[in-house]
Amino acid sequence: MNKVGFGGLNWAVLILYLLAMLGVGAYFTRKASKDTEAFFKAGGNVPSWAAGFSIYATTLSAITFMSTPEQAFLQDWAYAIGSFSILLIIPLLVKYYVPFFRKLNVSTAYEYLEERFGPVMRAISSLLFILYHIGRVAIVIYLPIIAITAVSDINPILIAIVVGGLCIIYTFLGGLEGVIWSDVIQGFILLGGALLVCILGIYYIDGGLGTVVHDAAVNQKFISGADFTFSDLSKFVPLILAGQIFNTLYQYTGSQDVVQRYQATSSMKKAKESLYTNGFLALITIPLFFGMGTILFSFYQHVGTLPAGFNTSAVVPYFIVTRMPAGVAGLVIAAIFAAAQSTISSSLNAISSCAISDFKQRFFSDKLKGVKDVTLARIIIIITGLLGLGIAIYLLIADASETWNLFLSVTGMFGVPIAGIFAVGMFTKRANTVGVLVGLVASVALSFYAQSLNVSSLLVACVAFISAFIISYLVSLVTPGHNKDVTGLTAATIKETYVKK
Repeated sequence: MNKVGFGGLNWAVLILYLLAMLGVGAYFTRKASKDTEAFFKAGGNVPSWAAGFSIYATTLSAITFMSTPEQAFLQDWAYAIGSFSILLIIPLLVKYYVPFFRKLNVSTAYEYLEERFGPVMRAISSLLFILYHIGRVAIVIYLPIIAITAVSDINPILIAIVVGGLCIIYTFLGGLEGVIWSDVIQGFILLGGALLVCILGIYYIDGGLGTVVHDAAVNQKFISGADFTFSDLSKFVPLILAGQIFNTLYQYTGSQDVVQRYQATSSMKKAKESLYTNGFLALITIPLFFGMGTILFSFYQHVGTLPAGFNTSAVVPYFIVTRMPAGVAGLVIAAIFAAAQSTISSSLNAISSCAISDFKQRFFSDKLKGVKDVTLARIIIIITGLLGLGIAIYLLIADASETWNLFLSVTGMFGVPIAGIFAVGMFTKRANTVGVLVGLVASVALSFYAQSLNVSSLLVACVAFISAFIISYLVSLVTPGHNKDVTGLTAATIKETYVKK
């Protein structure tokens, strides 16, 4: 397949966007440098709508920007049902999880696990988060670049260094507040970019939206009866919804990059508003990103053709660079990189907060007392950011993505079980340290088994959460540790004061 030239005007737009992100980080440098409260929590001064936008941009990566339309392009909207999972769990979040995190004034989500189960669970959970997100940074850089450079003449190594390097710098400079406001800008750009693809796609098709809807109905591109049968569990709607609920529970209760935002607003009310803002944006994702895939399906039925042997993971970038006017294409490619950068910057700031709060302050404060926390946090951002960028460049050169995807799958399997540990700690009084450690190990083992069946990654999520919760609770019933005072740490005592031991 002949690659398309990116063009000077497109480069100008992309570079202007990247420099603007750098400017945001520089603007917040002085405020972020005050202390860890400013660097990791933005001083609690972020408006609720901005925090909600930031959560949305953080959870919507460049991979989602391209893979969601590809799903609709190849199959149908069955996975759209998963987007409703956040709406289902928001009431649970605002009634239990967020009040716990704000009441304990945690810097990381894993501080709750220490108060409930001891320092071992805090350290394990935090370390797993750090390892997974270093790998995630690499993949979030690698995948969109490999898709875009497959259809254009952009140098993959150069763009990785520029996009990843500038993201590391503005995260280093601006702390969480800089990251959040960058997320807001990036959120608007990625939504606008997706909308532009949809509008132009419809415009180019003879008959416009009517033709798109007709094609979707004839080819069963929405949701059909087949999505409710057991013939293909990978698109079985009830499993999709259940699996996405458990995945989302981890993301919003046990993943530091999202939990961090709960402390960025000035009050509990504002934190709730940020979640509802995020929920509203999640609804927009359904018609926008799944609709994009359906529109492109119709477009390539009537207007254009894809090259022989084309990899459909690049269908969105291919449409952008071949069908969009110069300058506009640069803006939409910038939207894809915006989605990547919002995820990367959030991961890097969250990694540094875990390293400082869960390890340096908790275990090594005496040995490292001569190093300021903010200074060390910035050093960690540089190191982990360069590590993730270096891995991404290695993948681009060696094409070893399958090995790295395996690593992400392995470390990622520890994520949803951690959500089960949070849940059993909050919603039962009997859970104890021995029980949750056994539950975590057993849940990971069962998740590996479920993964080996190659049925669906969402089945793995269901197995991981449910087994972690049930096994942790049952083992706790027959092991020592029932006498620990958990007043103020469970749902039954959420309104009572917790006295830190």
